[in-house]
Amino acid sequence: MPETNALKSTIEKILKSIPSLVTESGELKINKIKQDVENASPEILEALLKNKSVKRAFFAPVLDSFVFKTREFKEFLDFSFACNSYSKYLGRRIGLYFGDEELTDRGEVVLNFPFKDCVLEGGQTKEDGQDVFYKWNEKQSAFEEGKAKRKEIFYNQVLAQDEIDSLFSPKAFSNAKLYDKNGESVCTKLNRDAEINKKRGLSEDTITDNLVIKGNNLLALHSLKEEFAGKVKLIYIDPPYNTGSDSFSYNDNFNHSSWLTFMKNRLEVARELLRDDGALFIQIDHHELAYIMVLIDEIFGIENKVQVISVKAASVSGFKAVNPGPIDVTEYILFYTKNKHSFEFKKNYVEMGYNKNYNKYLDKKDSDDVRKWKFIPIKEKLLSEIDKTEKEMKQQFGDAFQIVLEQMTAQYAFDNADSVVSIRDLHKPTPKMKELQDKSKITRDTIFTYEKTNGEKTYLINGGAVAFYSAKIHELDGKKCVTELLSDFWDDISWAGIATEGGIKLKNAKKPEKLLKRIVKMATEQGDIVLDYHLGSGTTAAVAHKMHRQYIGIEQLDYGENDSVVRLQNVINGDTTGISKSANWTGGGSFVYCELAQKNEKAVSLINECENYDELVSIFDELCTKYFLHYNVQVKKFHDEITTSPQFKSLPLEKQKEMFCRMLDLNQLYVNHSERNDKSNGLTKNDIAFTEDFYSKLKDGE
Repeated sequence: MPETNALKSTIEKILKSIPSLVTESGELKINKIKQDVENASPEILEALLKNKSVKRAFFAPVLDSFVFKTREFKEFLDFSFACNSYSKYLGRRIGLYFGDEELTDRGEVVLNFPFKDCVLEGGQTKEDGQDVFYKWNEKQSAFEEGKAKRKEIFYNQVLAQDEIDSLFSPKAFSNAKLYDKNGESVCTKLNRDAEINKKRGLSEDTITDNLVIKGNNLLALHSLKEEFAGKVKLIYIDPPYNTGSDSFSYNDNFNHSSWLTFMKNRLEVARELLRDDGALFIQIDHHELAYIMVLIDEIFGIENKVQVISVKAASVSGFKAVNPGPIDVTEYILFYTKNKHSFEFKKNYVEMGYNKNYNKYLDKKDSDDVRKWKFIPIKEKLLSEIDKTEKEMKQQFGDAFQIVLEQMTAQYAFDNADSVVSIRDLHKPTPKMKELQDKSKITRDTIFTYEKTNGEKTYLINGGAVAFYSAKIHELDGKKCVTELLSDFWDDISWAGIATEGGIKLKNAKKPEKLLKRIVKMATEQGDIVLDYHLGSGTTAAVAHKMHRQYIGIEQLDYGENDSVVRLQNVINGDTTGISKSANWTGGGSFVYCELAQKNEKAVSLINECENYDELVSIFDELCTKYFLHYNVQVKKFHDEITTSPQFKSLPLEKQKEMFCRMLDLNQLYVNHSERNDKSNGLTKNDIAFTEDFYSKLKDGE
């Protein structure tokens, strides 16, 4: 082995050539290096292999390859670079270590919780997370109605890798339908418009249909990876807030950690679906705000956090003060990018009233000579143009004089915005501009002109800059209005009267279309793909449809007549509510609806098709042999009870069916793509054709 000091210098030089391994002060991050070599970092190994002396010292030749001596290299780092236990804290603050790893080398805050290393399928189908069932009460010798929360399985990512691989494998689809202006029709083939895909920089064979998928959103997200990984521009979700009264109803002892596991599993795959210049918006309230922020920091990187937007989502009127303290009317929208350096940020504006700081009229005397320009108070200019004095105005309007004058002033400022100005403080002036600013402070009431390299001019007077009201005028929703830049506090969107938007109703969590329009406009262009995997009543999809964006919506809860499919049919037929007027929406377009094909779906259908007790009992053996039953079902005992118990026979047929459905294992859900041709799964020819078309890039066996 070469002399240690020479080898140390060589290795130090190699490692310092990799920026991520060096602190701001120029020292090597020894613990990070050790961790990276343990994980066989290609960047480090390649750099070390290129040096002959290092290669000879730490790489063993095996056939045509070289094996890195990880243990020896880590020992060399400890001996040559790391401090011993005594000197470890010299020149440092005691306590800045996590085990043997220095916290300054880690650079992150980690959120830890039970089940973090697990997968939670999260497949409830009822909004309250509970299913009605009927159980035998031996003491009462009768069947009684009850409710139970679904018992979920937490799959450990190490111990249950096979189960997780099966869980996340692409799923088959069923019941695919196309909805357009002609109504509903069977769908077996999806559109892939090459011209649309060229314009948005995606592969020409990318699906261009709008999609609404019914089924477990975690499994649907993993199924979407095959087609849409790295293609989605915007993800907006309005997940269950875990308030204790929403749709996330799990074991109370682990409710908090279950929710975090639920969110983590989905956010990890959602990130894979985003384009490099894509964005994530999550709407949430205060209950889990702090925790979800740390979790997203961990998944997306804290450097990609853009904003925490506060939204006034309710009014205090009508609230009852149940708890002490201020009334809760605020929700939050977390805005993250996949890569902040790639995301294109746009200036966004909101409408505002007259800004009274713009209180001067700049009379240019029809001259380009700034020395002849004159500033006149705007109210004075207004009164001179209408040829009235304040006294005459007071006589005409009485007590309403001030209100009328302010309204007239606001309108006059808007109509003459090119000449109405405000004198504003300069923000970070250049040296040349600062020089002119100082001169303007000395030579009072004299205008100085600063011309930029692009020809734009800034006018300075009395130490301030002349700001024109016309810069505040922009077109929003088809009309010109006074605006200001969008901030991180949104109180301008009304939540009143949204109950009828889209022609459907939703008891909880319905969002205004105007709110989604703002987010879609902030993060996308026409043709971009928008994803919402907590679709609910379909607000995101409806807004995306009206704004000519492609959308993918996933929903697993059943909302009946208030379902997103009903809403989107209304949109196609020319829905006039929500943003329709501002978006000039008159109808049209289409979307494809499909379902994840369930393993036990045919069993449920068999049960529901029974017309009497005898038919129900006759399918019992088929249910037990062909489908997956719940693990705690005692088949013989259950069979004896349903065939001999007069109480069961006396139940209404619908309740008997519910009890049969309760036998089925709800955790054995969906048919894998690879099993689509297995006749026992009950897929139709149309189901198989649609599935194969969706996964046209996927080879059998993958």
